[in-house]
Amino acid sequence: MTDRAPDAVSGSAPDALSAPDADALRERALGSLTTARDRTTLLTTCVEEPDLTAQHSPLMSPLVWDLAHIGNQEELWLLRAVAGREAMRPEIDSLYDAFEHPRAERPSLPLLAPDEARGYAAEVRGRVLDLLESTAFHGSRLTEAGFAFGMIAQHEQQHDETMLITHQLRTGPPALSAPDPDPAPLHTGPAEVLVPGGPFTMGTSGEPWALDNEKPAHVREVAPFWIDTTPVTNGAYRAFVEDGGYTDPRWWAPDGWDHIRRHGITAPLFWRRDGGQWLRRRFGVTEVVPADEPVMHVCWYEADAYARWAGRRLPTEAEWEKAARHDPATGRCRRYPWGDAEPSPDHANLGQRHLRPAPAGSYPAGESPLGVRQLIGDVWEWTASDFLPYPGFVAFPYKEYSEVFFGPEYKVLRGGSFAVDPVACRGTFRNWDYPIRRQIFSGFRTARSGTAL
Repeated sequence: MTDRAPDAVSGSAPDALSAPDADALRERALGSLTTARDRTTLLTTCVEEPDLTAQHSPLMSPLVWDLAHIGNQEELWLLRAVAGREAMRPEIDSLYDAFEHPRAERPSLPLLAPDEARGYAAEVRGRVLDLLESTAFHGSRLTEAGFAFGMIAQHEQQHDETMLITHQLRTGPPALSAPDPDPAPLHTGPAEVLVPGGPFTMGTSGEPWALDNEKPAHVREVAPFWIDTTPVTNGAYRAFVEDGGYTDPRWWAPDGWDHIRRHGITAPLFWRRDGGQWLRRRFGVTEVVPADEPVMHVCWYEADAYARWAGRRLPTEAEWEKAARHDPATGRCRRYPWGDAEPSPDHANLGQRHLRPAPAGSYPAGESPLGVRQLIGDVWEWTASDFLPYPGFVAFPYKEYSEVFFGPEYKVLRGGSFAVDPVACRGTFRNWDYPIRRQIFSGFRTARSGTAL
C-alpha cells in the first residue's frame, strides 16, 4: 500500500446504486474499517510506551510509526482523494512516506508521540465515518463499489499483520494472548492430490475490492501436477534439518547457500535446539516445536531447499491458484477453495483469532474441490514464481502498490496466514517478499509434475 500523497482519481461514472445496494456497501465498509481499527488498538495498547517507540528489529518500523502511518494513509486517500479536502497535517506526510524513509531510519525521525499519533488517527477516522455516511458509491473509480474504503481497510489490516510481526520480534514477557486452535483429528487422507491439466481462469476482473496486481482475469494453461494436501509440517521439516539439510549444498540455490552460510542459519527463525528437542519462541513464550503444525518463519530459499531434498519442488503461482480455486466438475473458479462465501471460523484460521497455525489437516470445511486443505490462512505459502504483472495489468490507483515491485527480486506468497484478516485475503490475493525474508508468517507446501499413476 502506498505511502505517497495521492492525486484525485476519476474515471467514467457508473450508474448510481440503489439504496439497498448502497446501504450494504456502507455496512461492509464500516464493518471492515471498524474491525481493522479494533485490531490496531489492541496491538498498540497491549505494551507500554517504550515498546511503542522502540525499534525491535531493523527490518521493522517502531509500532508508533505504523499507528500514525495508518491514519495518514486514511487521510490521504479518503479525506483528500475522495472528499477533496485540505490536508490536516501536511507537515507529517514525508515522515510517514515509506518510499522516502526506509524502516531502519524511521526511529531517528521526529515522529508523533504515541498519544498524538492515536489522537491524529482517531480524528481522521471520525471524519471518515462522516464521509462514509454521505458517499455515493459511483462517480469515480475510487468510489465505485466502495473501493477506496475497502483499500484502506486492507491497508490497515496489512499493517496490523506487520505490527504483529513486530510483536513476535520483540523480547520480554508476552503482551498478547489468544486461545489455541481446536485440536484437529489426525489427517488420514492422501498426502497429495492430482490437479488435472488444462486451462483455468487466473486472477479476477469482478472482485470489487481486489487490488491491481490481482487483475485482470485471464486464462492460463497448466500441465497436470501433484500438490500436497496440507502445508509442510514442523515434523517433516525437522527431518530435513536433522538429515543435514542446512549443511549440504546440493539442496540449495547458489544465492540461498551463500545466504545461509554467511548468516549462520541452521534452522527456521526462532528455533533452537535444547538437548534432544527443538524449542521455539512464539510471542514471548518458549515452547516445544509442535510437530503437527505447518512450519513457519522459513524463507523462500529454505522452502526451495526442503522441496529439493524431498524430491519435489515448490508449486508455481498459477499451480497454487488452480489448486485453490478451480472446480474440475464445473470448470469455474471460486473466490475461495470452499466456494464463494465469505470466510468463517470453520473455513480457515484468519484474523488473529489464534496466535499460531492450526495443525495440518484442520478445517475440512475449507478444503478445495480436490481435497486440498488450509490453502487460506495458517501460513503464507511460498511459490516458485517471481512477482510479475498479469497480461493487461493496469496500475490503479497508484504504481507504488505493485508496479514498482515487479521483477525477479521478489517471490510470490499465497493464501494468507493466521495474522491476515479476511478483508485482505482471497483466492486471488497476491503477496510478495524478498527470498531471504523469514520474520513473516511464511510456510509452504510442495508439488511435483506428472499425471495419474
